[in-house]
Amino acid sequence: MHRILLVDDHKIMRDGLKAILKGSGEFEVIAEAETGSDAVRFALTLRPHIVLMDLSLPEMSGIEATVEILRRLPDTRIAILSMYDDETSVVQSLRGGARAFVLKKASHTELLEALRTVARGGTYLSPEVSDVFLHRVQRGDLSAHNHRAIDALTPRELQVMRMIAEGKTSKEIAVTLGLGLQTVRGYRKTLMRKLNVNNVAGLTQIALAEGLTGQNRLSTSV
Repeated sequence: MHRILLVDDHKIMRDGLKAILKGSGEFEVIAEAETGSDAVRFALTLRPHIVLMDLSLPEMSGIEATVEILRRLPDTRIAILSMYDDETSVVQSLRGGARAFVLKKASHTELLEALRTVARGGTYLSPEVSDVFLHRVQRGDLSAHNHRAIDALTPRELQVMRMIAEGKTSKEIAVTLGLGLQTVRGYRKTLMRKLNVNNVAGLTQIALAEGLTGQNRLSTSV
């Protein structure tokens, strides 16, 4: 069972989320936090598998808390649950290292799917959220930033990056391409270095911007 730290400053929201998670039989809420600073403190103490994080929090924003938690516990997986789908919130959350961005208006089914994806080590974006990136691509905002870096990738690196964005695990990529598992993981690290990102979410963002996947909702597992 996956251990979750639930972070939201509204008790009624936390109670509803706890009921959904408990009913799934897959997730256990081990603690609740009402502020960003409490989220950091509880994460460091309890080391949850996943932090389900609101963005608008007292004392420290959800993005600030995300960055601080991952700075000290880089293996923690953070899923943002927000009522906002504006471009700034989405981009800053993913750049901060969040593995998922789900809107509070999402269905119970979508929330659980997002958490399952994150638990597998993947990245999940709600359909409305991925539209933010599609709009930025249409304006050229994202592709221009990484254009030269993308052009410098080898055909094999582009192939691996495309498969990451399509939801393939490192093992599946290794089998498909006839490579060793450590070789695939090495490609992933090289891609992050060349594209100047720190996590799979960053690779996913660039892959969508560059048209390496036709998916509107990205659900990746590496």
